[in-house]
Amino acid sequence: MKAISQHTYGGTEVLQEIEIDRPSPGPSEVLVRVRAAGMNPTDWKHKRAGGLVGKLPLVLGWDVSGVVEAVGLGVTIHRVGDEVFGMLPYPHGVGAFAEYVVAPARALARKPAGIDHVQAGALPLAALTAWQALVDAADIQPGQRVLIHAAAGGVGHLAVQIAKERGAYVIGTASAPKHALLRELGADELIDYRTEDFTAIDPVDLVLDTVGGDTAMRSLETLKPGGQLITIAVMATPEALAEQAAARGVRAYQLLVEADQAGMRAIADLVTAGRLRAVVEAVFPLAEFAKGHDLGDTGRVTGKVVLTVP
Repeated sequence: MKAISQHTYGGTEVLQEIEIDRPSPGPSEVLVRVRAAGMNPTDWKHKRAGGLVGKLPLVLGWDVSGVVEAVGLGVTIHRVGDEVFGMLPYPHGVGAFAEYVVAPARALARKPAGIDHVQAGALPLAALTAWQALVDAADIQPGQRVLIHAAAGGVGHLAVQIAKERGAYVIGTASAPKHALLRELGADELIDYRTEDFTAIDPVDLVLDTVGGDTAMRSLETLKPGGQLITIAVMATPEALAEQAAARGVRAYQLLVEADQAGMRAIADLVTAGRLRAVVEAVFPLAEFAKGHDLGDTGRVTGKVVLTVP
């Protein structure tokens, strides 16, 4: 099968299309014929530095939507021919930028019938990150005020929709040209981070930080007493963030997304109900992987970039 692999770390130039053996599913696993694979900032970062994966050669990609080609011993929830989508176990279950990939059966859910593989492939990692932060970790409640940084990004634009579905008042930071889209997705208040100081807003109950660094630190100033900050960014000094949070009477912690079939089913239900959709900025065939990586490296993607497999 074809796969996009790298034998060293660096820019897009380290990636190459290669031929490798098609994998076989083991016990409790399924083999998926990949139809679409979403790209995420974590792919672009791991390409350059290895990060949490730490192994070479490396085939990137955690988001997958496709068709079950074969099932391993003991699998009862999926059958050959089922259309499925989900996130490979993070970080070590990587490998979706290929024609086939093996995944734990319970990392995948049935693809909603009303969307195509591109839409489905764009959702898993980013939507699960938003769901696990807002619902599982923060238990967001109706009427609460939520500040979402980089609200037009992959995680951010899905978090806006999930927060609104939970009845929250949503404030997003994004450059001004992206405000119209975010209003369409349900944001109540928008801040142009280039020209406005987000710390001047009325206090919020929750901050979802996707940026890290000084943005995370300054976001503590926006929280009500007892409020929460959840960051999905890798912080150089997470202890300092936690210490400053405690001094202010709030909580701050870091979230690492996990593969989760229950979460995927909840996301699928929202999609089926027309309450959640992925914004896809660009779609490239697998053979044009370099275009997707180059676009991602700009750091200016609105929503998601998706690779398709013919």
